[in-house]
Amino acid sequence: MMREVSGGSAQAGDDGPAEGPGGGLRRLHPLDWLAGALLVLGLLAVVTGLLPSEPAAEEMRRVGPLVVFLGTVIVMAELTGRAQVFDVVAAWVARAGRGRYPLLFGLCVAFASLTTIALNLDTTAVLLTPVMLALAARVGIAAVPLAMTTVWLANTASLLLPVSNLTNLLAADRVALSPSGLAAVMWLPQLASIAVTAACLWVFYWRRGRRGEGQDRYTPPEAPVAGDPVLLRICAVACGGFLLAILVADVPLWSVSLTGMVVVVVAFAVRRRQELRLSLVPWRLLVLVPGMFLVVETVDAHGLHELLESALGSDNGFLGMLRSAAVGAGLSNVLNNLPAYLAGEAVVPAENHEQLLALLIGVNVGPLVTPWASLATLLWFERCRRHGTRIAMGRFVGTGLLLSVTGTLAAVSALALVG
Repeated sequence: MMREVSGGSAQAGDDGPAEGPGGGLRRLHPLDWLAGALLVLGLLAVVTGLLPSEPAAEEMRRVGPLVVFLGTVIVMAELTGRAQVFDVVAAWVARAGRGRYPLLFGLCVAFASLTTIALNLDTTAVLLTPVMLALAARVGIAAVPLAMTTVWLANTASLLLPVSNLTNLLAADRVALSPSGLAAVMWLPQLASIAVTAACLWVFYWRRGRRGEGQDRYTPPEAPVAGDPVLLRICAVACGGFLLAILVADVPLWSVSLTGMVVVVVAFAVRRRQELRLSLVPWRLLVLVPGMFLVVETVDAHGLHELLESALGSDNGFLGMLRSAAVGAGLSNVLNNLPAYLAGEAVVPAENHEQLLALLIGVNVGPLVTPWASLATLLWFERCRRHGTRIAMGRFVGTGLLLSVTGTLAAVSALALVG
């Protein structure tokens, strides 16, 4: 008897306010207040003259395509999750593991890595986390190893393509690299960071005695049955076409994500119109990103620039790369990786491409120690809280610190070899 896949990912995302009964809004999440406060502070800086209008306008011209890209790619990914694409793949992964933990571990690492690379780290946090947690319940294994696999790889597997991380979009634009050009430079650092992440995951969370039970095998789930196979196929093809297009076509990323979103939205309009709601739109991100750009530009104009100039230096060699990555990782864990990158990018000399890419590694692979170090980690914590999965903070910080240091070091060393 076949059973239908659980719609674990078919929930309103944590990127925007959810619709309440009668179309009203539920109480805003603290992250919504943070996003709104950043935008208000940024606008106040412009109005009061703390941030001159010319650099403010330049920042908004720069952030416009990024906001369109973020909004469209997350709506596409959320609807793809509602079409059960991720659920089907997760169930397939569990069945492919054949009841053996080492094989399941390798497949989960590959699944989380590919999702992050192809659809971005926030998508992994928002959509893959509930799928992985549902997978744990479905096969009767501990949830924490699957949860940690998701959050760590959401960050450390986000180096390869511009789509993988907002910071990558900014860096690729700064050094004039196409998606394929960025991949040609970052493929070895990406492999290195994933390899170190996998090793830490196995030692700290997956090996026998660490995964919460003493069994050597688990029971694979039954074969999944999608609720709407046609919708599932359309969304799967749209995601595959999106990934192919960003790799081979020389077109703006926002136009590719917009096209993919339109295909998926039209499919839902025809087959499941009731799923199309305003809560799909990632309002929090759309408010947070421009506000963060304006605030960072303001702080940068009033002292942060000089402080980071001293911290980062201008060495484009290996030691300078290590220094930049360390500063980026440290600042990300104190503040957040996006403002850390924005502030650091403004300091790195225009011709120092290797130093800038090392900074990128620091802000992508390094923010694993504090819950606020990246938006993806914040979203992941919220998903785990809703599921009832608790992560001991001491263990999270300690293991995250070790991975942050070793993963960043390995990735920067790999970048030096490629360069």
